[in-house]
Amino acid sequence: MVEQHTSATTEALGGHDAEPSAFGLTPPWFIALAMIVVIGVMLWKKVHHAIASALDSKIALIRDQLQEAENLRKEAEALKAEYEAKSASVDKDRAALLERAKHEAQEIVAKAKTDAEALIDRRTRMAEDKIAAEERSAVEQLRSSAANAAARAAARLIAERHDAGTDARLVDQAIKEIAAR
Repeated sequence: MVEQHTSATTEALGGHDAEPSAFGLTPPWFIALAMIVVIGVMLWKKVHHAIASALDSKIALIRDQLQEAENLRKEAEALKAEYEAKSASVDKDRAALLERAKHEAQEIVAKAKTDAEALIDRRTRMAEDKIAAEERSAVEQLRSSAANAAARAAARLIAERHDAGTDARLVDQAIKEIAAR
């Protein structure tokens, strides 16, 4: 219903929307007038000086930051040169350390060879000594076994060839010999 009323009003005015106005001024003119008043107040209160001083302080701050950045860049370049010199020195030290380590490694290898040869000689001597001891032990066992076998054989022969009467005579003779001493 409201839509019909708006379209009827538009048709009654000749098909054009009526633009509101006050004192004969339309909205674009009011906006222009308000802008002129705002600009005038800004000029009267000297806002442009405040803006200029704020910009000047910002420029001074940026200059200080640029100067500080320049100083930092110079310090960084000095540090870079110092570290490059240290790096070159470290490279020389590394080469000398590597050469010394190679020399020490060669000495260690030579010492290990001599130690290994000495160890082999000691172990060989120990093995030879052990073999000799085992041979002596085997010879002693063989002698002991031979003596035991001979004693058993002698005991068997004596037992076979002697009877109780002969044993009694031998015992009596041994007692007389002991008593005579």
